[in-house]
Amino acid sequence: MILSLLVTPILGVIGVILSGENSSLQKKVALASSLLTFVLSLVLWAGFDSNYNGFQFVSSFPTVTTQEVVGVDASWESIKTGIKYFLIAFLVLETLLIAVFVVLDLLLFYICFESVLIPMFLIIGIWGARERKIHAAYQFFLYTLLGSLFMLLAILVIYFEVGSTDYQVLAVADISETRQRILWLGFFLSFAVKVPMIPFHIWLPEAHVEASLAGSIILAGVLLKLAGYGFLRYSIAILPDASVFFTPLVYSLAVISIIYSSFTTLRQVDLKKIIAYSSVGHMNITLLGLFSNTIQGIEGSLILMLAHGVVSPALFICVVILYDRYHTRLLKYYRGLTQHMPVWSIMFFLFTLGNIAVPLSANFVGEFMTFTGAFQQNPVLTVLGGLGMILSAAYGIWLYNRTAFGAQSRYLAPMGDINRREFMTLLPLLFLMFVMGLFPNLFLEPMHLAGRSMNTQPKH
Repeated sequence: MILSLLVTPILGVIGVILSGENSSLQKKVALASSLLTFVLSLVLWAGFDSNYNGFQFVSSFPTVTTQEVVGVDASWESIKTGIKYFLIAFLVLETLLIAVFVVLDLLLFYICFESVLIPMFLIIGIWGARERKIHAAYQFFLYTLLGSLFMLLAILVIYFEVGSTDYQVLAVADISETRQRILWLGFFLSFAVKVPMIPFHIWLPEAHVEASLAGSIILAGVLLKLAGYGFLRYSIAILPDASVFFTPLVYSLAVISIIYSSFTTLRQVDLKKIIAYSSVGHMNITLLGLFSNTIQGIEGSLILMLAHGVVSPALFICVVILYDRYHTRLLKYYRGLTQHMPVWSIMFFLFTLGNIAVPLSANFVGEFMTFTGAFQQNPVLTVLGGLGMILSAAYGIWLYNRTAFGAQSRYLAPMGDINRREFMTLLPLLFLMFVMGLFPNLFLEPMHLAGRSMNTQPKH
């Protein structure tokens, strides 16, 4: 069944190639392939046995395939040139992302982890929105590739030390504490760039601003989660002594990243950069939970990653809806959109509430559990990190108030509200956001046993 998840997007690639030059048929084939993959992931999730603490379908949460479906649908009209090659790159990216989450070999994980850069580089560099797209693509590629070279060196050391790169062998391998610390730093440099943490964050706002809508959805919805998964699966599970030793470092950098990115968000005037910098803050909150060594913190960070993968892409879709109509993302031009775009204003309001983690939203459950767990690990830094919640409310309310309310902007002529396709793209994300907020146990139940086993138990 796992194999079918990996094969289905490849079959979609073949279907797109065989569709000739019929762009409408190519889009339908790509969308059908992504939808089928999504359905298969739901089947795997339904078959997950939460009472069995072993490898089964633990990586088959439908978040990856959800964002792929949304990405194809959101790009239905925005991509005008090279549609066939865009869809091929997108489906190949989907296969690689699924592979990252399901492989159990450390070397295969690294290969898939790095291979994701190639289609993403093309999506940003070829189908990006503005003239700096080439610069943004190279910055994204080189930053993340350079960081990952340290992880490759660490993997080679592990192989020569243990004699295997199989995860189940490494999980019980006896690696000395001193060597664990050196190896942990190699993994940390790679994952810190992907989160991203300050000062490794420069590539993210640039990539978000220059990427197409589909590129931004995948960046925010899935790619930023690879680092969290890597920390949880490899840094904490394989190198537990080093994880405990470096927890103060992670907490310090995460809190600095949360506060810095939140204040930076308040100073931005580009709508996409506002959401991009807010993503930096939210992803660093998840690190507080992952390294809390508590069940609440670990499960809360997983819920927050899932929630962020729903809310942040929705906000990007709302921003691009405006850009498609007015061809600007500068905040100062927007005012009074409620008067002639009421449906968009309601949608943007609800997703803004989700982004600032109001009760009943998925983000609230994730942040509440994350901070509960992190407080048990380090109360002082957790309180400082909690400033991110206050600042996110500040920039979220300010952004919505500036765009939706007030007199009609004199710079922009009134345009139509969102169409049916845009509404149907946003509706599933809105539904997911409230389902996760109202019924979090649907997602927490499968995590309990695995979360309990992920508590860091030092080997020495």
